[in-house]
Amino acid sequence: MQSELSSPTGHVLFVDDDADILTAATLLLSRHGFRVTTARSPAEAWSVMAGEPVDVILLDLNFSRGATSGDEGFAHLAEIVTQDPDAVVVVVTGHSGVNVAVAAMRAGASDFVMKPWSNERLATTLRTALELRRRRRETAALKAENAALNSDAWGPSAPLLGESPAIRRVKELIRRTAPTDAAVLIYGPAGSGKSLIARNLHLQSTRASGPFIPVDLGALSAEEADRALFGGRGETGEEAGAFVAAQGGTLFLDEIAALAPLLQVRLLKALESGRIEPAGSGRPLAFDVRIVAATRRGREALLGRGGLNHDLLYRLNTIEIFAPPLSQRGGDALLLAEHFLRLYGKRHGRGDRALTRAAADAILKDPWPGDVRALRQAMERCVIFSEGPSYDLADFALSTSGDPQTDPAPPERTLAGSERELVAAALQRNSFNVSHAARELGLSRAALYRRMARHGL
Repeated sequence: MQSELSSPTGHVLFVDDDADILTAATLLLSRHGFRVTTARSPAEAWSVMAGEPVDVILLDLNFSRGATSGDEGFAHLAEIVTQDPDAVVVVVTGHSGVNVAVAAMRAGASDFVMKPWSNERLATTLRTALELRRRRRETAALKAENAALNSDAWGPSAPLLGESPAIRRVKELIRRTAPTDAAVLIYGPAGSGKSLIARNLHLQSTRASGPFIPVDLGALSAEEADRALFGGRGETGEEAGAFVAAQGGTLFLDEIAALAPLLQVRLLKALESGRIEPAGSGRPLAFDVRIVAATRRGREALLGRGGLNHDLLYRLNTIEIFAPPLSQRGGDALLLAEHFLRLYGKRHGRGDRALTRAAADAILKDPWPGDVRALRQAMERCVIFSEGPSYDLADFALSTSGDPQTDPAPPERTLAGSERELVAAALQRNSFNVSHAARELGLSRAALYRRMARHGL
């Protein structure tokens, strides 16, 4: 959240599927001193908002041909308000009528305008909306300490993008589970968005105004994990642990299966008693946090040798959510690719270019073994290195981009490729037990995690 408006007159994002309306509104509002960015769909709007701050969102309620119910706009409005409770949204309605506009205000919009609008009325409405945004930001500044605590780890919040049945099931589970305090265990392969699911659970919960504290247990030694969770004496003296930092909010335990057995027992006792005892303090402390945990292992692996204490598992998995890999998400890969291309195009000053049909088909066919994380990295590289008027097949290093009958001989084996194969094989042999794989490779767990992130594993 920024402390000032994006420009002296304000930055307006207009979301509407009608290109003529967007052009007319841009010309009008520019004359009134507004900076206007346009988006033709909610998905494109998220790309804009991820790339730069927006002061007011002017939101049409219908996007599909013949739609008049406003359902599409209502869904987008709900996601905007969830991600940023201080967002100022002005809905635009024509076919839907006043009753639907009023319903949108009850759902979180600050005002509405009717099509066809009065030019002066539109400009006045947006000036009022900018003033509301300013007041909300001044109020939000009072919560800046908590925002700063979380910003380094997470940056701006982001919604779960996707329309496939698999991701719709995840969204529905989040909607039903978030308002409760039930413990949640998120399963899914590396890069599939487990941390994003955890963040959305927090944002849609009654604890959303409290802190969201992530702890990556897979990157910590047993001693570091003990101090990170429960606190104790460190190099700089007494240190508060994550249970204290997350008071009133959500504690996200990433890679829970990496927790050492003795610490699993200690965590179980804490969850059963509702109290922790920082090392060496002798002072039990009560805590009030919601626990969300995540693992890349499946349930059978967690219950097997080197997995989780069974009692601890059943404390953590009251609700289970599976983060589906891209291979199970149908056309979501293309939707996400377009989102990342828009986002990094703005971030790196390369503009907004379209995908060719061949490139889009290849993205849909690629297995994406590194999942969303690998897709994001591939799109950023494409933005940086592509020089043509559009993103074409040659701009992507995809496994489906070549014809095996006409491709040249495979390139010589590289050190990076060999390292990736060694790491992947060790992880497979050890059922993704990072400690065992690291021991086999002669690495620390932290060093192994760095290599896994480098190679999208």
